[in-house]
Amino acid sequence: MEPSATENLSDLGRAISDATILMHEAIARSAGLTGVDHKYLSLILRQGPLTAGELSSLTGLTTGAVTAMIDRLEERKLVSRQLDKTDRRKVLIVANKAKAKKLFEPSNTRLKAEVEKLVSTYSKKEIALIAGYLRASINIMQTFTHELNKKNK
Repeated sequence: MEPSATENLSDLGRAISDATILMHEAIARSAGLTGVDHKYLSLILRQGPLTAGELSSLTGLTTGAVTAMIDRLEERKLVSRQLDKTDRRKVLIVANKAKAKKLFEPSNTRLKAEVEKLVSTYSKKEIALIAGYLRASINIMQTFTHELNKKNK
């Protein structure tokens, strides 16, 4: 009996998840970071300055784990702690975009070129379909992650 479309997509989803984690671990190691530090630096870069509490809520990590991660990134001068200009009681974690770009540029440039080459093989309609599936998958995963993090507090 043939596996269902859902089973096939689930298998592919697990495979892409595994490949993604392994790739990001390798990229991180090549930059002298852990995979976790690399991904959370990526979050800080994309979402802008965040407090340690916001990072803790976003990631589900304890505040102690977030503080240790910030310390490691700050030691590498990839982030800095800065007082919030509107509320001086808050400390924001701000990414050093120039240093992060320089550190990850070789991998990002190559990966971007490979992905662009792959995307160019699809029609606009196919790209829209793939993008829709990915957005919906991301939403499912974010909701599930939020529920698990909330349950585990």
